[in-house]
Amino acid sequence: MLHKIEELERRFEELESLLSDPAVLGNQLEFRRLSKEHYELSDLVAAYRHYKKTLAEMEDNRELLNEPDPEIREMAEAELEELAGRKERLEEEIKLLLLPKDPNDDRSVVLEIRAGTGGDEAALFAGDLFRMYSRFAESNRWKVEVISSSESALGGFKEVIALVEGQGVYARLKYESGTHRVQRVPDTEAQGRIHTSACTVAVLPEAEDIDIEINPADLKIDVYRSSGAGGQHVNTTDSAVRITHLPTGIVVACQEERSQIKNRAKAMKVMKSKMLDIMVSEQNAKMAADRKQQVGSGDRSERIRTYNFPQGRVTDHRIGLTLYRLDAVMAGDIAEIVDALRAHYQMEALKAQSEAA
Repeated sequence: MLHKIEELERRFEELESLLSDPAVLGNQLEFRRLSKEHYELSDLVAAYRHYKKTLAEMEDNRELLNEPDPEIREMAEAELEELAGRKERLEEEIKLLLLPKDPNDDRSVVLEIRAGTGGDEAALFAGDLFRMYSRFAESNRWKVEVISSSESALGGFKEVIALVEGQGVYARLKYESGTHRVQRVPDTEAQGRIHTSACTVAVLPEAEDIDIEINPADLKIDVYRSSGAGGQHVNTTDSAVRITHLPTGIVVACQEERSQIKNRAKAMKVMKSKMLDIMVSEQNAKMAADRKQQVGSGDRSERIRTYNFPQGRVTDHRIGLTLYRLDAVMAGDIAEIVDALRAHYQMEALKAQSEAA
């Protein structure tokens, strides 16, 4: 393992040199490619250098154990104990950083939230979830752009689809796919009874043109007049676009923009992401056949999380994490949940890797 890391460190140093080369600086495409590789290696190299420094400090302290002064020996022993703990933590960190990287981790995502069982209350909860993710995105300086939405009579959404753009969005949000359940007393409930509703969330990595090639002959494109908010324009212009991919039956509609061209471009983004998701799901299914557990499958048929308002708690059922600060979570403070899920699935991947070795 150390030999492999040393090779990667040499490559990192080579990249640093290349990125200051005028020839590379003048080639935007090459500069971007090398910068991406440099960025992907930076955390591993930093951890490895910290690890080497820790080993050197341990060696220095071992030499101090031979000193005649008992006070120096005692200090050296205490520091050795602290350094041993640091060394162990760094070894675990390096193992995680050496795991095969999900090629989609750095991508932006298409976020889909749909109201499920529960009628109007489910639609209101879909609106709550969308606000939660929007505020989390804002705290990470990601951009959220609604692609299509269908509002319910009492507010909230029957369905909302948005593009969340930024660095590493998929890496942090990919485990949010699944069924989210809410337990609370609706405003319309006179008896004060707790109702249970559900929404489904899907997080799809945004597809790039190089990922998916769609035959134009496979597409049926309809244009129609937008409905809903937006003034007179939406009722007078055929700006809304609905695209159907005939071989798969995937349908995507967009009417958020006043321009038919922009709506078509947004709808195609979602279409490509949906098709990429199908490809990735098929690949994951094949991998699952070769091992007992499919790590990070994000199976959307399973209930992954419960938001219990009377008790002020949120529970993620996959990792048994319960937090009693529901108000903060609904306000977008979900970093603790997101990071705990990522750590859990990384450990599962490590376990699967060691079993396969």
